[in-house]
Amino acid sequence: MTDSAGGAPRRVRVLVAEDQSAVRAGLVLILRSAPDLDVVGEAADGEEAVRLARELRPDLVLMDVQMPKLDGVSATARVVAEGLADVLVLTTFDLDEYVFGALRAGAAGFLLKNTEARDLIEAVRTVARGEGLIAPAVTRRLIAEFAAPRAAPRAPGAPDPAVLEPLTRREREVLSCIGQGLSNAEIAERLSMAEGTVKTHVSRLLGKLELRSRVQAAVLAQELGI
Repeated sequence: MTDSAGGAPRRVRVLVAEDQSAVRAGLVLILRSAPDLDVVGEAADGEEAVRLARELRPDLVLMDVQMPKLDGVSATARVVAEGLADVLVLTTFDLDEYVFGALRAGAAGFLLKNTEARDLIEAVRTVARGEGLIAPAVTRRLIAEFAAPRAAPRAPGAPDPAVLEPLTRREREVLSCIGQGLSNAEIAERLSMAEGTVKTHVSRLLGKLELRSRVQAAVLAQELGI
């Protein structure tokens, strides 16, 4: 990543929200080992995470889902709703309902706490670039578990298939691929188009569907069974 002037790499400002002090210290140590990442604050509970996000305006909040005072899902919803920062959610379990709730709240992605240091750093960079879809293989498991289409009638609050009407045929194809957890490069290969064209389609469909991230698009695709 470079700054708008095309010079030195843009530094990413990170707020770490984790209630266990030892885990939080480890995360901070890992992030500070990367030359382009700056840890600008630490929070021990959800309320503090929201307060510091408002005060410090980081680029990204690394958010644990299970915290005292205010859980990570609620904290994520507030941070995203106020446009304070992107949120990368941390969880102990890869099929944690709290995580799914956080993704629906607008989190840009999620990561397991046992992720290798280098993968944690790269995940933060990925979210900071606006790509958002973290650990596609794990994300596929998550959305398959909690958002797979059911044979039963549409539940209250479930998305209406009519929301897809503004999309072109190509945009629906791209949305379907996103729902399968494919990266832009994989979508480009499957649909025989340039990766830059895929990025354009992704941007347009997110705008038309009023979604904040690719992950929300993936969940929607799964819920609608496309």
